[in-house]
Amino acid sequence: MLYQLHEMHRAIMSPLAHFTELGSKLFSHPASPFAYTPMARQMAAGYELIHRIGKKYEKPTWGLTTTEVNGKHVGVTIDTEMSLPFCNLIHFKRDVSDKQRKTDPKLLVLAPMSGHHATLLRDTVRALLPNHEVYVSDWIDARMVPLADGKFGLNDYVHYVQQFLEHLGPDVHLMSVCQPTVPALAAVSLMASNKSPFLPRSMVMMGGPIDPRCSPTQVNRLATTKPFEWFEEKLIHAVPAQYPGAGRLVYPGFLQHAGFLSMNPDRHAKAHYDFYLDLLRGDEDDAEAHRRFYNEYNAVLDMSADFYLETIRTVFQDFDLPNGTWVIDGQLVKPSDIKSVALFTIEGELDDISGEGQTRAAQDLCSGIPAKRKQHYTAPDCGHYGIFSGRRWRTTICPKIAEFVRSA
Repeated sequence: MLYQLHEMHRAIMSPLAHFTELGSKLFSHPASPFAYTPMARQMAAGYELIHRIGKKYEKPTWGLTTTEVNGKHVGVTIDTEMSLPFCNLIHFKRDVSDKQRKTDPKLLVLAPMSGHHATLLRDTVRALLPNHEVYVSDWIDARMVPLADGKFGLNDYVHYVQQFLEHLGPDVHLMSVCQPTVPALAAVSLMASNKSPFLPRSMVMMGGPIDPRCSPTQVNRLATTKPFEWFEEKLIHAVPAQYPGAGRLVYPGFLQHAGFLSMNPDRHAKAHYDFYLDLLRGDEDDAEAHRRFYNEYNAVLDMSADFYLETIRTVFQDFDLPNGTWVIDGQLVKPSDIKSVALFTIEGELDDISGEGQTRAAQDLCSGIPAKRKQHYTAPDCGHYGIFSGRRWRTTICPKIAEFVRSA
């Protein structure tokens, strides 16, 4: 019922969102006579702020059409390399020679399935493109997946990773950002146990909850202070009839978004007030930066209920991976069986999503990997998003990854 009420609220807000969008343009467009009236800038700023608070945010585009390779600008096209019910494996294909494509490391980037679209990694991909052949897991909004396509749980995520690795071949390097570090490690562990010929050459794990008992954050504490039944009863809802996935049980994106905002309400309120002031001052650069950030931040997708609940229990309540008790299809997940895959773990000193030490825990779990093939880096004064986006990512962390995968 909550999902239906949300859709009703969205329908009621839609005319207001359209009205305020028109109002903002009416008082700001150079061709409009109202743009030259007293208080026009205040009216335009107020209308746009209301519009952005009330509008519906769709999945953003990647917007990556070019990159620079060896000092030359080349085109980039996005091809669907592999299509599964809940995910498309996409390839950022650069317009370079076959020789260049074979020379640059092949990198499979696992985007998080934690509320936002894979486009959250736009800055990540942009920085990787000049020196890597990049593939990304582009997760599909669960409300768009028909019931006939079956369920999707945490173990299915592991199987998807294995299918991607088998499809791309043994020369690929695996990079997981945040939540996917857990299924990524499980997938490679099982492949190592089964002596698969498709093991990746290296694993780069960034800001993920390998062992959430280390430096627990607000996210971790929520999972451990609430009983499992609370998550089932309060957060799981059926997709309404107007969507292809009607009837599918999901953790709705709008609830996830509310959770994101509740973690730092004062910061978000200040960001919107500052946006209003930027509009009044005519500071278009800062205003546009605000729009870009919240266009991404406010665009959320529904998550399969099976995946979400299994993640809560397996990762955040029972700690099955670090405890050595995770069984998938009757087989124990044993990271110690990994011996030939190089490992690089990366954390942010100020990460408030995956606390310091949670990702580094993979170093001890992967005891079969020789010490000389392991590496760890903690980015100083760096929060969660700074690990994979922004200046520090581009100037420090990305070059370290490039150096690591080329030496793996």
